[in-house]
Amino acid sequence: MLASLGVVTEVVPSGYAEHDDPSLAPAALAQRHARAKLDAVRERFPNRAVVAADTVVDVDGVAFGKPRDEAEARRMLSILSGRAHLVHTAYAAALPGIERPLDRLSTTMVTFHALEQDEIDAYVASGEPMDKAGAYGIQGRAAALVASIDGDYFTVVGFPIGLFVRDLARSGFALPDPK
Repeated sequence: MLASLGVVTEVVPSGYAEHDDPSLAPAALAQRHARAKLDAVRERFPNRAVVAADTVVDVDGVAFGKPRDEAEARRMLSILSGRAHLVHTAYAAALPGIERPLDRLSTTMVTFHALEQDEIDAYVASGEPMDKAGAYGIQGRAAALVASIDGDYFTVVGFPIGLFVRDLARSGFALPDPK
């Protein structure tokens, strides 16, 4: 997403293992994961700008991360069927010349259509849900499962780009000139 705005990026896996923590609300869990990913990459690249993000699906206060297997993906999608849920995406960014990292949480409400079991099975068979919070990616095949969203689409995709660009501007950074 940043590259689409002219920002030169390099994707560096953090190596951070996301762990569920039932003592944290889903939004706080997304924030913890984003900050831990940021810290892990900053250790290796202390003098570079680093941005990290994490997304957690929130169903009545229960965090849905990435499914462990197809059975869990089916269970998550069955629970999401025909109802609304929240998607929390947090980001943390360490920028040159800024003492404290920027951090932000964005939340969007998503409502799914009522899903038939064959729809769930076909979607799970596609493999797409296996590395996605809540077992779906709105930017892919799951777009057909979504009845509506209330909020920022890019929060659901996994990075609230509009908020990030505004936070950059408030911190004195601008996007590259599009020449």
